[in-house]
Amino acid sequence: MPGRLSDRRLSRRELLRVGALGTAGLTLPQLLASQAARAADSVNGPAAKADACIILFLNGGPSHLDMWDMKPSGPIEIRGEFNPIASSLEGVQVCEHLPLLAQQMHHTTLIRSMNHSVNNSHAAAVYAALTGHDRGEQGGVAKPDDHPCPGAVLAKLRPTPHGSLPYISLPYKTKEGAAGPLQPGFLAGFMGATYDPFWVLDDPNQPNFHVRNLALPDGLAMDRMNDRRSLLSSLDHGLDLDSNQTLASMNDFQRQAFDLLTSNNAQQAFKLSEEPDSVRDRYGRNIYGQSVLLARRLIEANTRVVTMSWAPHANATWDTHGQNFNKLKNELLPQFDAACSSLIADLAERGMLQRTLVAVLGDFGRTPKINNNAGRDHWNSCYSIMLAGGGIKPGFVLGASDRSGAVPTHSPVSPGDIVATMYRLLGIDHQHLIYDTLNRPHTVVPEARLVPEIMA
Repeated sequence: MPGRLSDRRLSRRELLRVGALGTAGLTLPQLLASQAARAADSVNGPAAKADACIILFLNGGPSHLDMWDMKPSGPIEIRGEFNPIASSLEGVQVCEHLPLLAQQMHHTTLIRSMNHSVNNSHAAAVYAALTGHDRGEQGGVAKPDDHPCPGAVLAKLRPTPHGSLPYISLPYKTKEGAAGPLQPGFLAGFMGATYDPFWVLDDPNQPNFHVRNLALPDGLAMDRMNDRRSLLSSLDHGLDLDSNQTLASMNDFQRQAFDLLTSNNAQQAFKLSEEPDSVRDRYGRNIYGQSVLLARRLIEANTRVVTMSWAPHANATWDTHGQNFNKLKNELLPQFDAACSSLIADLAERGMLQRTLVAVLGDFGRTPKINNNAGRDHWNSCYSIMLAGGGIKPGFVLGASDRSGAVPTHSPVSPGDIVATMYRLLGIDHQHLIYDTLNRPHTVVPEARLVPEIMA
């Protein structure tokens, strides 16, 4: 009898270890708890035109003047080194280094009149872009009272089926500078860590890519997993549900964790090796191209929101204060062109684009005038974003900038307006009340307006 009791305790410890695999993020039970929204937070929102969302966040501030809103007739110190080319959207030109994406522009809406109040702090601009809350130049670390991002809000208000991950962020926890803290805008904030993303921080371009948070613990075979499942069921026997609701709920989340660990659907999504080499090559054999391909596979496996941050830290990629044209031409634009064009084309070919919202966002744009380091600096007064699918009007351009790309000449749009419109397309009223961990109500995006012009 003592021996059997010891074995039982060991099994239970291993069971809990299975429920705490998320050393790089949430534990699986915490993550799965996000699918048990409180009745107070239930939502009967507008009819959803999109069921899923992929956010490609060009972290650092992509140059609108060298991508989407070129000024070929302007002076050399503004127009830069690149030439525009025609796109599949009649009358709309894009950069010559985006030839593949140029052929997909008929699926998209370009907005060339974005602006907000943040010009210095990447962190504050990222926070505004991803949450819709512009708090000025307040940067710093992510805080518990931050407003939540779309992935967190959708995880709560439009939970996914069991055996799927509601909100995933990859491939980095982007920092505010190489040695800086995590940028705000990717987390659940006042909603609580339960709704934070499931982080995928391994490089999907590596041949040995696997997701540690979803792998079985070393030495734990599938048949032993089934033993743990039986043990978990036995924990319910004799449980007083009225007095032990928390334990009962945790048991349920542990059971869902088992389902996720053994779910063929969830596990298959991460098996990029099953994609044809031609497809992987088309997206680009680099961490970003393969992350975008993984995002498509995760949406196919019922994930609601995937956010892909294109930088390990704010200054690493799109923050082109120096050598802007060399970096764009030789690295950033070819990688982005391959990945984004392949994503849109694949979603359209598979009949998924209509119900999948793709948002290509950034923290701000770059200065009209080229600096002495052949770079462009931060510019918040006017920049561009691109949206596609999921109820977005195809083949449309909203807004315009002046002859130097410095300020909008009409139809100015804020990040809050875009995030509010994204919520509407995803079936959430941006004025809906959500509750923090102290049960206090908050409006999802209070200071924003919908942008009906871009909705199909």
